[in-house]
This record gives sequence, C-alpha cells and structure tokens, in this order.
Amino acid sequence: MIRATVVGNVWSTRRLPEVPNGAFLEVEIEGTGARLVAFDVLGAGVGEQVLVSQGSVAAGWFPEPHPPVDALVIGSIDPSTE
Repeated sequence: MIRATVVGNVWSTRRLPEVPNGAFLEVEIEGTGARLVAFDVLGAGVGEQVLVSQGSVAAGWFPEPHPPVDALVIGSIDPSTE
C-alpha cells in the first residue's frame, strides 16, 4: 500500500469499455516525489491524502473480468488523525 497526495486529474476523452465508472488521478507518492496515475472510485480531490494499492490487487477489487487497472485509490486519509 502506498501513501500519496492527489496532485491533479487526468482527463480521458476515450477509454476502454472494460474500465468502470470512476476518475483517473495523478498522485505523488509520499517521500519520493514520484508520480503515478491511479483509478479512483471514491471521489478524492486535489490536495487530499490517499492510500493506493497497485498491481493485480488493484484490478482484483473489481468483479470479473478484471479491468486493466494497475493502481487504485482504496482509502482517504483523515487529516485529523495525523
């Protein structure tokens, strides 16, 4: 699991029909500055800290057939708990 901050939206005018409803977000991994695109079904916004799962675990969260999703926002970090 990765802790990251949402830094922007990634807009897609076309996408595969296998990809469910949701948004693509650009997130910056905490402590590294590295960025990746994560699929979000929770509705996270820019500046929000999130938890991201990667790989087959991310795609496996969805029902079969699993969509081609490699990174998935799985939680929002509550700022009051830090």
